[in-house]
Amino acid sequence: MICWKCHKETNIVKPVRGDECPLCHADLHVCKACEFYESGAHNDCRETSAEFVSDKERGNFCDYFRPNPKIAAGGGDVSGKSKADAARDAFNALFN
Repeated sequence: MICWKCHKETNIVKPVRGDECPLCHADLHVCKACEFYESGAHNDCRETSAEFVSDKERGNFCDYFRPNPKIAAGGGDVSGKSKADAARDAFNALFN
Protein backbone atom coordinates (compact mmCIF):
# COMPACT_ATOMS: atom_id res chain seq x y z
CA MET A 1 0.00 0.00 0.00
CA ILE A 2 1.10 3.58 -0.65
CA CYS A 3 1.03 5.94 2.34
CA TRP A 4 -1.62 8.64 1.88
CA LYS A 5 0.60 11.25 3.55
CA CYS A 6 4.17 10.74 2.30
CA HIS A 7 3.25 8.73 -0.84
CA LYS A 8 5.91 6.10 -0.17
CA GLU A 9 5.41 2.36 -0.67
CA THR A 10 4.83 0.34 2.50
CA ASN A 11 4.87 -3.43 2.96
CA ILE A 12 1.38 -3.35 4.52
CA VAL A 13 -1.31 -4.64 2.15
CA LYS A 14 -4.51 -4.22 4.19
CA PRO A 15 -3.95 -1.98 7.19
CA VAL A 16 -5.89 -2.22 10.43
CA ARG A 17 -6.33 0.47 13.06
CA GLY A 18 -2.96 1.07 14.67
CA ASP A 19 -0.86 0.36 11.57
CA GLU A 20 1.53 3.20 10.74
CA CYS A 21 3.66 4.16 7.80
CA PRO A 22 7.20 3.04 8.71
CA LEU A 23 8.62 6.23 7.16
CA CYS A 24 6.41 9.14 8.27
CA HIS A 25 4.50 7.34 11.08
CA ALA A 26 1.09 8.45 9.76
CA ASP A 27 -1.84 6.18 10.58
CA LEU A 28 -2.74 4.05 7.54
CA HIS A 29 -6.32 2.92 8.33
CA VAL A 30 -7.72 6.44 7.87
CA CYS A 31 -10.46 8.02 5.79
CA LYS A 32 -8.00 9.87 3.55
CA ALA A 33 -6.45 6.54 2.50
CA CYS A 34 -9.81 4.93 1.73
CA GLU A 35 -11.34 4.29 -1.66
CA PHE A 36 -14.64 5.76 -0.42
CA TYR A 37 -13.14 9.07 0.81
CA GLU A 38 -14.38 12.06 -1.17
CA SER A 39 -14.05 15.57 0.19
CA GLY A 40 -17.37 17.33 -0.13
CA ALA A 41 -19.51 14.19 -0.08
CA HIS A 42 -21.83 13.62 2.90
CA ASN A 43 -19.44 12.99 5.83
CA ASP A 44 -16.66 13.06 3.17
CA CYS A 45 -17.52 9.43 2.38
CA ARG A 46 -19.24 7.81 -0.61
CA GLU A 47 -20.15 4.73 1.50
CA THR A 48 -23.65 5.56 2.74
CA SER A 49 -23.62 3.01 5.60
CA ALA A 50 -20.34 4.12 7.18
CA GLU A 51 -20.44 5.82 10.55
CA PHE A 52 -19.25 9.43 10.84
CA VAL A 53 -15.52 9.85 11.54
CA SER A 54 -14.54 13.33 12.71
CA ASP A 55 -10.78 13.18 12.12
CA LYS A 56 -10.10 11.90 8.61
CA GLU A 57 -6.34 11.59 9.28
CA ARG A 58 -6.48 9.43 12.42
CA GLY A 59 -6.82 5.68 12.62
CA ASN A 60 -10.40 4.41 12.92
CA PHE A 61 -12.43 1.21 13.11
CA CYS A 62 -14.46 1.63 9.91
CA ASP A 63 -15.46 -1.77 8.53
CA TYR A 64 -15.89 -0.35 5.02
CA PHE A 65 -12.26 0.75 4.67
CA ARG A 66 -10.58 -0.22 1.40
CA PRO A 67 -7.11 1.09 0.48
CA ASN A 68 -7.42 3.69 -2.26
CA PRO A 69 -5.73 2.40 -5.44
CA LYS A 70 -5.54 5.98 -6.81
CA ILE A 71 -2.92 6.98 -4.26
CA ALA A 72 0.38 6.60 -6.09
CA ALA A 73 4.01 6.97 -5.16
CA GLY A 74 5.25 10.52 -5.62
CA GLY A 75 1.90 12.14 -4.90
CA GLY A 76 0.31 11.63 -8.32
CA ASP A 77 -2.61 9.46 -9.24
CA VAL A 78 -2.55 6.08 -10.97
CA SER A 79 -2.16 7.77 -14.36
CA GLY A 80 1.15 9.25 -13.20
CA LYS A 81 -0.11 12.85 -13.21
CA SER A 82 0.98 15.18 -10.44
CA LYS A 83 -1.69 16.75 -8.25
CA ALA A 84 -1.15 20.08 -10.01
CA ASP A 85 -1.60 18.51 -13.46
CA ALA A 86 -4.72 16.65 -12.35
CA ALA A 87 -6.20 19.86 -10.89
CA ARG A 88 -5.37 21.80 -14.06
CA ASP A 89 -7.01 19.13 -16.21
CA ALA A 90 -10.13 19.17 -14.01
CA PHE A 91 -10.31 22.97 -14.25
CA ASN A 92 -9.91 22.90 -18.02
CA ALA A 93 -12.59 20.24 -18.33
CA LEU A 94 -15.02 22.53 -16.51
CA PHE A 95 -14.37 25.63 -18.60
CA ASN A 96 -13.49 24.31 -22.05
